[in-house]
Amino acid sequence: MNQKLGIVLVSGGLDSCVTAAVAGRDYATAFLHVNYGQRTEERELRAFHAIADHYGVARRLVTDIGYLKMIGGSSLVDPSMPIETAPSASQDIPSTYVPFRNAHLLAIAASWAEAIGASAIFIGAVEQDSAGYPDCRPPFFDAFSRLVREGTRPGTRITINTPVINLRKKEIVLLGKKLNAPLQLTWSCYQNSERACGLCSSCLLRLKGFQEAGISDPIPYALPV
Repeated sequence: MNQKLGIVLVSGGLDSCVTAAVAGRDYATAFLHVNYGQRTEERELRAFHAIADHYGVARRLVTDIGYLKMIGGSSLVDPSMPIETAPSASQDIPSTYVPFRNAHLLAIAASWAEAIGASAIFIGAVEQDSAGYPDCRPPFFDAFSRLVREGTRPGTRITINTPVINLRKKEIVLLGKKLNAPLQLTWSCYQNSERACGLCSSCLLRLKGFQEAGISDPIPYALPV
């Protein structure tokens, strides 16, 4: 079977899980997970492997760029910084933004894609509910696509695909349900690793998405939701 090969960046969260389901419709997939010193690093890695097992993905790569924790500048990697407990309503970029993180993730994915002959990279970036993260916008991915073209061997063709970038959380949940994505295996909480806090901005966006979709969120929460 000569199916196209695509690399999916899978954090273990809702958006990347649904992105993996989309990618799997047209590509044989390899899964990439990146640890970068985030608070829930171990829990996200468990979710990654559970999702990969669900889809029977044998080709998976787990990498570590813990230097992002050393660099700091984000409440996801610096426990001394408080994590917002509500989605930002202002134009300010929230503390959960990890400076230029997606560029690091895509650079790893592009290197692996070129090495194994993959023709596509999939990333579950979302602009609508990204709280204004600058590396979750279409212009960023357009620019990075040009960078990949310039920085790889002549004749290399690697596309960067962001299938959920224009969707709201409600739409992502409904798409995941339609594609039978294993949403029960995903983890979105920024703070907790056993029962989701239900208070951080990521939990609140997730809960709102499930509520608006009319579907019960299948993961456990520390507080009644």
